[in-house]
Amino acid sequence: MDRVRLERDGRPVLTDVSLSLNEPRIGLIGNNGSGKSSLVRLLNGLLRPSAGEVRVHGYNPADGPEAMAAQVGFIFQNPDHQIIFPTVLEEVAFGLRNLGRSRKQAQIEAQAFLDQHGRADWAERPVHSLSEGQKQLVCILSVLVMEPALIVLDEPFSALDYPTRLHLLDWLHSLPQQLLMISHELDSLERFDRLIWLEDGRVRDDGEPARILDAYKRASLAGVSL
Repeated sequence: MDRVRLERDGRPVLTDVSLSLNEPRIGLIGNNGSGKSSLVRLLNGLLRPSAGEVRVHGYNPADGPEAMAAQVGFIFQNPDHQIIFPTVLEEVAFGLRNLGRSRKQAQIEAQAFLDQHGRADWAERPVHSLSEGQKQLVCILSVLVMEPALIVLDEPFSALDYPTRLHLLDWLHSLPQQLLMISHELDSLERFDRLIWLEDGRVRDDGEPARILDAYKRASLAGVSL
């Protein structure tokens, strides 16, 4: 991401942001309206920069979300905003259909993937019957089945209770993919390799999590524009 500027409705959202995102686990923090969600949406083509360049593993997200499906997987804050099919199997198979599989092949691969992750019995379960944590897991599985290089998570734990959040966080850390996660749950980011602190569409600080979290908390206590 090189000298990226983003404007929406004539208003600056991101200004002169340059970042190389190479670490396996990267967290993104900042107050509401700081530009976090807009930044991550640049990575899969949901938004396009007004100026500057974005590349993800050599690919240009400006080619659109469909072209980036195998590179960037996106997990939304609310699973009900992501899930569109009535059963778990159909939801997991949908991403494979987007990658060009036939309906039959997508369902075979989706079932095998659920088996692999110990969720074979979920295949025909109605999504509406699942808990919030189970729905979020279905969203993550639906992304993982496409084997993206990068998984972006935008406040994935906000609707979950503490034990479910810990379970999902441990599971996410076990994955081979690179993770980029936005979270206001600061303790969820302590094990990450790097934190980026956005403020008013710019990078205020960037570095080792313990230092960034300490500075962020101190600024919050001091009432400095958080």
